[in-house]
Amino acid sequence: MHSPTPSSAQTADTTLAQSAYMRLRSDIVEGRLAPGEKLRVEHLKDRYEVGAGTLREALALLVADALVVQHGHRGFRVTPISLADFIDITETRVQLETEALRQSVALGDDTWEADLTSAFHLLSLAEERLGDGQRGDGSQFAQWEARNRAFHEVLIRACPSRWLHHFLAILYRQSERYRRLSITHQPVPRDVHEEHQAIFDACLARDAGKASALLATHIRKTLEAVRELPDAVVNAGTVPLAAVR
Repeated sequence: MHSPTPSSAQTADTTLAQSAYMRLRSDIVEGRLAPGEKLRVEHLKDRYEVGAGTLREALALLVADALVVQHGHRGFRVTPISLADFIDITETRVQLETEALRQSVALGDDTWEADLTSAFHLLSLAEERLGDGQRGDGSQFAQWEARNRAFHEVLIRACPSRWLHHFLAILYRQSERYRRLSITHQPVPRDVHEEHQAIFDACLARDAGKASALLATHIRKTLEAVRELPDAVVNAGTVPLAAVR
């Protein structure tokens, strides 16, 4: 039996680290690892069934995502969340994403329109399933989150600025924990599908001003919802299954 070559072993290690990263990230976003919680490598390596080195690689990726903070030699903690943090994320995202959308509407071609139509259709199906209460163990919510992200990405795809895309990807990831809280707890009445429909229609009509204004309102609606949540829910950052209805 041949021993693995250095390149194949390296590939296997990278795959393990990526897998651990994705599982850790999911547990942070979904609140199974609470904001501020200490992440002890000796405990987590057994939970995620990887070695200590692989786990540290995964944690380093989460530090780069700003979902985990490292305190020198004192180890790692889940990044805390707060209303002040989400206000900053939201307003910065509004400024950048509305500008990216204006450029995208102006420059988008037939392929962009077709991709946007497809992304909106898939998102609508996921929203319909959530509306029917088909949340199950959270897989339907995960599908909605993935399709929501894809829709927002396609909206601005025709924007030529790679830096706008880079910074917006970071801001979108940072808002994910807050968005999950707002959608699952639903502290204020809103029809997310209708919000997406209005943005989609304005884009197809090539009305950049209207589309950008609707997008700004849409993004700020999540902040409005988070403002209405009890402090205990925001500070805990958890989404109990009972709230997933």
